[in-house]
Amino acid sequence: MYKILIVEQDISTCILLENFFSKNGYIVYYVHSNKKALLALSFFNPDIAIIDYIVLVSTEKSLIKQFHEFNAYLPLIIISDSTDIRIAVEMIKLGAHDYVMKPLFPDEILMAVSKALKEKLNQNYSTNCLPNLLFTDSKEFSEVLSQIALVAPTNYSVIIYGESGSGKEGIALKIHSKSCRANAPFIPIDCGTLSKELAASELFGHEKGAFTGASEQKIGIFELANGGTVFLDEVANLSYDVQVALLRVVQQRKIRRVGGKRDIPINIRIVVASNFRLWELCQEGKFREDLFHRFNEFSIELPPLRNRKSDISTYSLFFLAESNEELGKNIEGFNPDVIQLFLEYQWPGNLRELKNIVKRATLLETSNVIQLTALPFEMIDQYPFRGKQLLGEDHKAPHLLTFILPESQFQHDQVDKEKEYVTNNSYVLKKASIGAEYEMILEAIKLVNNNKSKAALLLNIDRKTLYNKMKQYKEYSITKAASKK
Repeated sequence: MYKILIVEQDISTCILLENFFSKNGYIVYYVHSNKKALLALSFFNPDIAIIDYIVLVSTEKSLIKQFHEFNAYLPLIIISDSTDIRIAVEMIKLGAHDYVMKPLFPDEILMAVSKALKEKLNQNYSTNCLPNLLFTDSKEFSEVLSQIALVAPTNYSVIIYGESGSGKEGIALKIHSKSCRANAPFIPIDCGTLSKELAASELFGHEKGAFTGASEQKIGIFELANGGTVFLDEVANLSYDVQVALLRVVQQRKIRRVGGKRDIPINIRIVVASNFRLWELCQEGKFREDLFHRFNEFSIELPPLRNRKSDISTYSLFFLAESNEELGKNIEGFNPDVIQLFLEYQWPGNLRELKNIVKRATLLETSNVIQLTALPFEMIDQYPFRGKQLLGEDHKAPHLLTFILPESQFQHDQVDKEKEYVTNNSYVLKKASIGAEYEMILEAIKLVNNNKSKAALLLNIDRKTLYNKMKQYKEYSITKAASKK
């Protein structure tokens, strides 16, 4: 539910707007001065603000700048009694999203708010992907680029197949940006995070009182994305009931909110992604065959990172530049042995794992290039002979738990042969995910001399989350050690 901050001196206008927006499913908070408006930014954290021009004049129009210093993406709508077009132009130049003249008409101000929020959604989702990085000119990726160019201008539904972390959302965003819907919202949603009970509400919305806890009307993802593209990641995780409702949406291009009595027409494109072959899931009775055929108007196979070796150096340098900027460092590149190991490694976590490893290595490295010693131990352990060759016979990678448990409570887990790594891929994937998260946590703790508050700040998480993760991993490690006795 979106939150609107109203900054208006006239209390009757505030009450009128509050009543109107509340009936349309928004949360409203209003203030009458610029000082209270700045305070409200912190504790109310609005999604959009409506500001009266008179309040702006009282601050010499600096309030727009102050709002954007707090949140650069916060849409601002200016309302005014003046019909002078020069004022409207000035406000837009200063950073306002829209200018609405009084008297305020409900449909007009609602349309202005809805448009601003949709554009904000599209902007936020677009900046979270890495389209320029993702689309290299390697031979392995050329077929994917050709398929995107072919299907993007159409309105076909698309299935994107690819392993976890391989960049499926980036492909979906590229399809959207090359389509006639590029200026409309692109909204991704991870179906794996949707509970069976609330999935329909998230996707289609609900009416007030539709179920226990539904105290206000909610606009669903499909309705918010009207005119644009919805990206359903891990679509196979949707429950059977939600699949039935989704089939109706795809067929009729209409939605009905949970608890609603009328159909709402929508105009959207649906792009879905899956780690698994949906046709095989249909044969196993885990996915509706009729829904599969609706989605399967076109499909794209995204190759894993291990099959795109010519891209690994490009991605590594991109993530290094990104990490340098984030951490305030100036690492110039990678030791050739590091690049060689990157080329030999199987990358079960794909781009996501590479990004985490480069980010961690940038944090730990003290020289001007990333050395093998900055890499997580599980990478070296996958290739023990190669690791000894590059690091020396006496090298022993530090274990993740060094800073949590005494040495007696854990053992080093090594995969003795590359063959075992390939055949036991699920185990390696588990290790890779551990390395990507917990080792970075523990190295951060070491870097700040065991100061948990500073470590949490460095990792951009709160201290409670840090303690919970340490506790969870300690319990996991003790259980694992006990099972080996």
